[in-house]
Amino acid sequence: MLHLAVDVGGTFTDVCAYDEEQGTTRVGKVSSTKDPIDAVFDSIEELGVRLDEIELFSHGTTVATNALITRNFPRSAMVTTKGFRDVIEIRRGTKQDLWDAYSDVAPPYVQRRNRLEVTERIDYAGNEAEPLDEEEVRRAAHLIRRRQIETVAVCLVNSHANPDHERRVKKILNEELPEVTVSTSSEVLPEIFEHERFSTTVANAVLAPLVSGYAQRLEQRMKEGGYTGDVLLLHSGGGVMTTEVAEQLGGRLASSGLAAGAIASGHIAKLSGYQNAVGLDMGGTSADISLLVEGETRITQDWFVEYGYPIRFPSVEVLTVGAGGGSIAWIDTAGSLRNGPQSAGAVPGPACYGRGGEEPTNTDANLLLGRLGQNLIGGGMTLDVSEAERTVAKIGEPLDLDTTEAARAIIKVANANLADAIRLALIRRGHDPRDFALVAFGGAGPLHGAELARELSIPTVLVPPNPGITSALGCLLVDIRHDFSEMYLTPADSAEPANIENAFQELEHQARERLETEGIAPNDMRLGRSLDMRYLGQWRSLEVPIEGEVQSLEELLGWFHREHERQHAYKREDSPVEIYQLRVAAIGTIPKPELPYEKPESYEPRAGEHRDVMFGEAELLSAAIHDRASLAAGARIPGPAIINQLDSTVVVFPGDEAEVDGWFNIIIHVGGKQ
Repeated sequence: MLHLAVDVGGTFTDVCAYDEEQGTTRVGKVSSTKDPIDAVFDSIEELGVRLDEIELFSHGTTVATNALITRNFPRSAMVTTKGFRDVIEIRRGTKQDLWDAYSDVAPPYVQRRNRLEVTERIDYAGNEAEPLDEEEVRRAAHLIRRRQIETVAVCLVNSHANPDHERRVKKILNEELPEVTVSTSSEVLPEIFEHERFSTTVANAVLAPLVSGYAQRLEQRMKEGGYTGDVLLLHSGGGVMTTEVAEQLGGRLASSGLAAGAIASGHIAKLSGYQNAVGLDMGGTSADISLLVEGETRITQDWFVEYGYPIRFPSVEVLTVGAGGGSIAWIDTAGSLRNGPQSAGAVPGPACYGRGGEEPTNTDANLLLGRLGQNLIGGGMTLDVSEAERTVAKIGEPLDLDTTEAARAIIKVANANLADAIRLALIRRGHDPRDFALVAFGGAGPLHGAELARELSIPTVLVPPNPGITSALGCLLVDIRHDFSEMYLTPADSAEPANIENAFQELEHQARERLETEGIAPNDMRLGRSLDMRYLGQWRSLEVPIEGEVQSLEELLGWFHREHERQHAYKREDSPVEIYQLRVAAIGTIPKPELPYEKPESYEPRAGEHRDVMFGEAELLSAAIHDRASLAAGARIPGPAIINQLDSTVVVFPGDEAEVDGWFNIIIHVGGKQ
């Protein structure tokens, strides 16, 4: 039986097929297309796979992310409580760059004229303070019809405490506008703080029709080709969901493409014995940085695609910076060298691709430094050195540098941007980089990994067997997952464990029902509990995991104080603690590939050839060139060396030592064997 995963990126689309009977994995890479679905089928064709051979298909996509970035989504409206139409425009009154007086936050996803008010009021405790004016709701429906609006977000204040009014508004809108998609905040995110709840619901509403159409077209084409299973879409929380659920919760796909790499890098790191790891997924356009801490991939509720418009669905925590193989080097008005976030993308791509690129990129610079060979993708692409020299000279001439010096400067700036981002991800959480391994993947990650590790004092770099396809592999390593939550604002010292247990059981009942609708057998269901807690008066809360029934809060309070001290460098054990929220993660396990393993037997392979490569500030050095396909478990390669493969290039610096472990990962020991 064949398990197939396809991950669509901005430059390339990656495919990974696992044959359960043979225990083998095949990978492929094609250029992304204007319609992402075309690239999905191009990648399947690249592997020579028939759709009727596939038992399980999972898919990571940037469709939702790109829609929010480009604001290319259907006409939308919001129905809200009278007096609250401007909540999503007022936001929190903050700016991403506090000191830039000329930079404004982007406008809301819904125009003000389409934010419609109705009379109603639920108080903070969930009691009806003012009844819903149903006639106003019907008048709002009339305006929505006249304005040819396709999707509506219903966001009533305090609906987290009592959703009755929102349910009634949705019912009326469905009666009046059967063709319009309706999302309610009490279904999407039943949490306090109206801005975050409204913003998340609006994001879900604008994406739902788009995601629904995409999922339906993809599923239809898959079925026409002979695939009979569910199309599983990777969502932000690091799980997958069926197309039916995606139609209701389209906002959960807003970081679909980012989660796959984080899941895969964490899985591979743990297989190799590393419980703490930094994932560096560096592709053609950007680099995504994720953390594995004590064997767990970090999850966050605080993220956004555009600053000022939070999306509070649980999401794998990923920090994205505009540094990829296609990132463009440029000189600002002050004469300083910059790198990214602009990218040459797939078309025209870097100048050395010979497709009309006119700007110098990281790929052009790596080619001129000798780190990249002239043949990529197993000889399927030949790089043009003269074009790289021509464009990199645009940087060198104004700075009075020759092309080699200019190429080195371009890479130094790119690495500085990446190193700053990794420091931010680690040190702001109280972590020491020396306690982590760096998992470098994506097409460009292994080119930069060793130099970044040296800059950050990270002792080990791990390069997966197929670094350019690792995100696609991540789609095969996840389970169906849904997250449920309920507000529970109660002082911890007066909370009754029995009442908390009853509330958890009700959430778990909802979770089981959701998994049942997706065809998950009871034996394949796993439910995880957690509490959000905070010191009384705090704004932010910490998530505290719970094992088994809630019988006492003493152990949970102890965990909260210790974690608060680790993350924020202080704790106040004598201060009152408040329970903020209950959470249940519903997981339906699905079959996963078992990656091949071979007992390592130490040996030093002979290089196929040598070429001159520039490492760091040193002169050109003769580096051994190895073909990764020829390396068996146990191979030991001292630097300087270059390891070529279909989807990436690994750079081993002088003084470093690389070895192939039993899982066929390349482990680079920075500074030699540790």
